[in-house]
Amino acid sequence: MPQLWKGRFKKELAKETNDFNSSISFDSRMFEEDIKGSIAHATMLGATGIIDKCESDKICAELSVILDEIKSGKLSIDMDAEDIHTFIEGELTSRLGQTGKRLHTARSRNDQVALDIRMTLKNEIDEISEKLKALVLVLCDKAEEYKGAIMPGYTHLQRAQPITFGHHMMAYASMLLRDIDRLNDCKKRMNVLPLGSGALAGTTYPLDRNMVADLLGFDGVSANSLDGVSDRDFCIELASALSLVMVHLSRFSEEIIMWCSWEFKFVELDDAFSTGSSIMPQKKNPDIAELVRGKSGRVFGDLTTLLTVMKGIALAYNKDMQEDKEAIFDAVDTVKMCLNAFTPMIETMTVLTDNMRAAAAKGFINATDCADYLVGKGLPFRDAYKATGELVALCIDKGLTLETLPLEEYKAVCDLFDDEVYTAINLEKCVADRLVEGGPSTQSVEKQIKLAKQAVE
Repeated sequence: MPQLWKGRFKKELAKETNDFNSSISFDSRMFEEDIKGSIAHATMLGATGIIDKCESDKICAELSVILDEIKSGKLSIDMDAEDIHTFIEGELTSRLGQTGKRLHTARSRNDQVALDIRMTLKNEIDEISEKLKALVLVLCDKAEEYKGAIMPGYTHLQRAQPITFGHHMMAYASMLLRDIDRLNDCKKRMNVLPLGSGALAGTTYPLDRNMVADLLGFDGVSANSLDGVSDRDFCIELASALSLVMVHLSRFSEEIIMWCSWEFKFVELDDAFSTGSSIMPQKKNPDIAELVRGKSGRVFGDLTTLLTVMKGIALAYNKDMQEDKEAIFDAVDTVKMCLNAFTPMIETMTVLTDNMRAAAAKGFINATDCADYLVGKGLPFRDAYKATGELVALCIDKGLTLETLPLEEYKAVCDLFDDEVYTAINLEKCVADRLVEGGPSTQSVEKQIKLAKQAVE
């Protein structure tokens, strides 16, 4: 298939150059967006009289046929073509002759590519957002089921204060809701039509760019033609948002990996989402979580690639920018792949509530509540903190917990203690009393679930 730019060249392109220059191996996925963009462009050309309306109608009709044939498999994309734009236009011209050659009037591949990638990524954002919403709803269901299941909360990976498994799940739901917001925000800035920018300086044809924007669902048109063809901020911004998605999935994966270990044994993954060892028959490995954790680095690398490609490019278009697609498409595909496996893994895992409750009982995680009990008796917090610290040290020496430490030992440290202390340090009460908005109490978790579901809906 001949190159669209071959007019001034006298020699055939070297095979090595063609192979190196070709992008169809990765931009062929944009065939639908390329055809829909071309239909909108041709429609506008006919409506404005730039080309004959009859020819515009023929172009649009045949492009629709080509789209249907590619989707059905009747027409295969020629992977020897330079890019998807060359293939589509070449196929159109082979069918319509001179009429097909009129499609590219008042258009450059520079603004055509910029259009196609924006359209493609808008669709990808919608798909990823739906997958994130599905995961949020799974977390809400888990939170509802285990809103009263006591577990230790951690800081520095040390047992810190009592929370519930439901509260923990809603922490990740909050992260993912922010991810959805970021993606939607990114899409707003992406939703600007670059077509009509030409190669860099627009065109002398009387284009109706706003008509094309309306046909393709864009909010407006780019304000500057140089920026219209050379902007890839939207790719970088999307890669950044996707990197944060992977940060959150990776952190969650790390906890799942720990919780599956015999040292924690807070959860057990379903057999359908675990693997074994080729030599150790007792093993049940959380490979999905480990792969998600590992693939986060891949998405971070895609972001770094885009930043590095764009950082030194003078205006307007440069061939370096062809590297944008492989990086952003890899980031998109990796995130979708991770969510496809991660969501059902979480949905089907078994939560071992007795083990979590037992771990919570051993870590002195009610020490803060013990101190607060003394504060309620009138002792300044710093004095209450010191007294409770002494009690913890005493428990460690005697192999006891705050729940099993005799009252006389309490009184020896501070005479404000009485029998009520055992009620105050009960783990269920410690959690139930944390009624502050955003806290781990049942009422608070129920509100968090309600708000999360409303945000998703």
